[in-house]
Amino acid sequence: MIALSMPPQSRTRPPSKTLAVLSLALTLVLAAVPAVPTALADPVAQVRALPQASLLLRENARDLIATRADTPRIPASTMKVLTAFAALETWGRNHRFETDFYTDDAGWLWVKGYADPYLVSEELDKVVSALATKGPRRITGIGLDDSFFSPDVEIAGRSSTDNPYDAPVTALAANFNTVNLVRTGDAIKSAELQTPLTDSARRFGMTGAAGKQRVNLRERGTALRYFGELLGAKLEGAGIQVGEQQRIGPMPRDAERIYRHANSRTLAEMVSPMLEYSNNFIANALFLRLADPKGTGQVTMTGAKRAMTDFSRERFAWRDFTIDDGAGLSRANRLSARQLVELLDAFEPYRDLMPQQDGNPAVRAKTGTLRGVSTYAGYVRRGGSWEPFALLINEPVDGAIRQRVAGSLAR
Repeated sequence: MIALSMPPQSRTRPPSKTLAVLSLALTLVLAAVPAVPTALADPVAQVRALPQASLLLRENARDLIATRADTPRIPASTMKVLTAFAALETWGRNHRFETDFYTDDAGWLWVKGYADPYLVSEELDKVVSALATKGPRRITGIGLDDSFFSPDVEIAGRSSTDNPYDAPVTALAANFNTVNLVRTGDAIKSAELQTPLTDSARRFGMTGAAGKQRVNLRERGTALRYFGELLGAKLEGAGIQVGEQQRIGPMPRDAERIYRHANSRTLAEMVSPMLEYSNNFIANALFLRLADPKGTGQVTMTGAKRAMTDFSRERFAWRDFTIDDGAGLSRANRLSARQLVELLDAFEPYRDLMPQQDGNPAVRAKTGTLRGVSTYAGYVRRGGSWEPFALLINEPVDGAIRQRVAGSLAR
């Protein structure tokens, strides 16, 4: 703070020179105080001024704020809300995904996957505990059957980086097709006590930088081999002898099912972290599985897009929209703010699964971010009730504008 030192005042009028000095000092003080930017003073006004932005807030089923609300735009990860809704409406909150385990006459253990997105290390411990009581004590090799997904399944918008959000989506997957490692020189170790280090994980670790690494397994074959290695290591830890051989492909017709594993997590317990952490693997696994809800055929990406498009048309009577993946990775996706708000109206029974905005309990919403895309869709608390809103910005902005807008709508 700048302090102004005033000279003792005489009873006569201060000379003009003193007034000039004081005036100059006051001007300098005012100049040092930054003006409040319009964007911070009224974030809603800033959004309205953006040519490639849409905003819709509804209150008591009526439009309260509507700016280009019917223009289709790239939704980014707010697309996950649609995927979550379709899954919850199809299977229900308490649904549990299943994975089958078989043995054949040659002593092989076969695993048939149906896109359970949450086969993490702790879940595989439960599988191994069950197999230790139901299965053989010696296994010739491990067969991996992910034929529920067509071999050419590829997620639109997925890139070739090592980042976990670019992990391949397979019908049989461990730990979201990622590995969590620590490299010290040429020494690699698992960063998770519950996850033994496998040969594939060690090779990945040696290609990465020093320190902690969390990378994806990049390709279907690598991901399936890793699943087999991890399961084998855990079986060995339970005292079951496992041969080193692996096979990837459909299981033999004469194989006999010895165990069906139902995931310990319900669908709701998978959807909540999917929305909070914006997990692309879970979202696209659900998206693909929704093309065949009963798990009786084979899923293609074309079939998954068609199934979600048909669901949206039948449930909401939408027109002028595009669905290209279930996580919002693809820049070909198109939804309008009004469509998102209609979705949020229907999502109301599942509002508890939406993430709470940091530091603001009056906002529960899902963010979306791509290069040049910032989106936000969810609920704000107004006058004792939760009201739906959607914000779609398809031009470069400070991503924090989303939280400021939502905070303003809540106030």
